[in-house]
Amino acid sequence: MTQPQAILTDIEGTTSSISFVKDVLFPYARRELPKFVREHGGHPQVRHWLNQVADEIGEEADDDTLVLTLQRWIDEDRKTTALKALEGMIWEAGYRDADFTAHIYPDAAHRLRAWHEAGIPLYVYSSGSVPAQKLFFAHSDAGDLTGLISGWFDTQIGGKRESNSYRKIAESIGLPAPQILFLSDVVEELDAAGRAGMHTALLDRLSDYPTPRSGLEVGKHQRVEAFDQIVFG
Repeated sequence: MTQPQAILTDIEGTTSSISFVKDVLFPYARRELPKFVREHGGHPQVRHWLNQVADEIGEEADDDTLVLTLQRWIDEDRKTTALKALEGMIWEAGYRDADFTAHIYPDAAHRLRAWHEAGIPLYVYSSGSVPAQKLFFAHSDAGDLTGLISGWFDTQIGGKRESNSYRKIAESIGLPAPQILFLSDVVEELDAAGRAGMHTALLDRLSDYPTPRSGLEVGKHQRVEAFDQIVFG
């Protein structure tokens, strides 16, 4: 693979373990939701996203109903923008109070630093909200990594399995899609990025995916088990 002019990376299952998100972040948000809505539901930004939830379920609902809906969406791992925005606000307190730090694979932190030092701009695209992404990288096990990242994208630009989202990201970055490498653990996301013209690499970490994906599943994407296996010619 020739050296890309920019690298776009997913978070969960790519730079960081799926278990951290599933076993730490999601339960924390689920547990804190009632208190958060009770204490901050009158804040305009919080109310905006709560109203979005009400619009999505198609009915007028009190806050208790909205909380139960959001908790159910967390259990279902729904990727709705409103849920992700509210989760990010809740996680902010957890990071600030040092209830947890964000897991990041050592190989990912090392390679992100090396790519940054080599002058390759780095970008993040995750279903988590941009504020949540910034919190994640600011409070990682490897320290504050936000200075490595040139830009952030979430589902407000579009769904991660929609090729037009990657076209919009390339336009925002200011590079032709073929000059961008996208990293993810989800084949369907890589397929969408590939249709938009980006180069792709599948992170198939054994700690997250004990059974390696087969050649048929991987398709045309480069398959690696860690960031340090990504080599540029």
